Amino acid sequence: MNNLILLLSRTLRNRNSYFAHLPGGSASKLAVSRPTLSRRASLREGVVYSSVILIVFGLPGVMGMAMAQEGAAALAATEPVPRLVLAFYYPWYGNPAVAGGSGRRAHWEGIDEANRTIASSTHYPVLGPYDSHHPETIAQHCRWAKESGVDGFIVSWWGHGDFSDLAMPRILDACAKSGLVATVYYETVRPRTVERAVAELTEVLRKYADHPAWLRVLNKPVIFIYARVVEELGLDRCHQAALEVKRTFPSGAVFIVDSLDDRAAAFFDGIHTYNPCGQLQKLEAEKVRLWAQDRYRRWVQTADRHRKISTVTIIPGYDDTKIRKPGISVGRMDGLLYQIQWEEAIRANPDWILITSWNEWHEGSEIEPSVEHGEKYLELTRRFVERFKREGSQRAEP
Repeated sequence: MNNLILLLSRTLRNRNSYFAHLPGGSASKLAVSRPTLSRRASLREGVVYSSVILIVFGLPGVMGMAMAQEGAAALAATEPVPRLVLAFYYPWYGNPAVAGGSGRRAHWEGIDEANRTIASSTHYPVLGPYDSHHPETIAQHCRWAKESGVDGFIVSWWGHGDFSDLAMPRILDACAKSGLVATVYYETVRPRTVERAVAELTEVLRKYADHPAWLRVLNKPVIFIYARVVEELGLDRCHQAALEVKRTFPSGAVFIVDSLDDRAAAFFDGIHTYNPCGQLQKLEAEKVRLWAQDRYRRWVQTADRHRKISTVTIIPGYDDTKIRKPGISVGRMDGLLYQIQWEEAIRANPDWILITSWNEWHEGSEIEPSVEHGEKYLELTRRFVERFKREGSQRAEP
């Protein structure tokens, strides 16, 4: 064990030499190229050290994972995390009437094009009941996102061969053409085993991580993990799966988990939440602001304590009463709800701002243009993204 500690110490002291030999040259070139970078942000890069420890010393099982966690907790890479705005994106809509699409009906129910209503959708898309596999629809989404300052999509993903998975190559290609990035939102693991999660996540990376549009940090592919997966596996086993993927996939990976507690921040590379609507329900504008001031600051501080990627999630509104009873409804306040959250998110100064959502039409949280709201939320997004990128670049290191 003494020899192990000595070798580990030498490895950690020489970390700059190690980074210099990674793809992209010196450590200063490892971060994603973006116009604005957060000075404050530095990802605690357990990925590299975990791999070094486990591969060089070959420690099995629990002991190996414990050493990996210790290495992750001990050091931080000083590279800046790219300052991004990302939107949750749903590729699950199918319409057989759309030429060049999936050829099947999915998720749209009760379509009345004459009256521009959909029974399963809170609002009616400007594009109509589209097909998520249709290349021109995806291209239009990317154009709108680019024009509004959104950097990329977190794409809902439900398994290999699923409808969402079949859309992924087209989404990535369209993102590449528009200068956007994308990654998957890992929604569920069935059966509920670590082995299944490792197999699925590794296959996602094998299939897609080399695509030029895939979201990367420190030259490592990023994956978001939804809270359902954490519930299905438990936080510890979810962490075990993430460590195993990092150990076995050649470039490692960066995992952003849907949990805001301190243990999640200690275990993973970043933390987030998907949907804050339950806490916003029935709040008037001033109370929304007070809530956001308090919660956003806490979320960022939790990530900062562990030098992980910090995120704040904002939502323009929410209404799932068409698909759930009694459901939840959070009014948009004619854009004021979204505006207040943006202002307080910028004040909290996270690495990334996440938007729920680009196009979750069932829950009425979309910023994609609708008949009811036009392009109002894209314009608001554009205005606040500019502020976020400009003001955030002035943040000092803690």
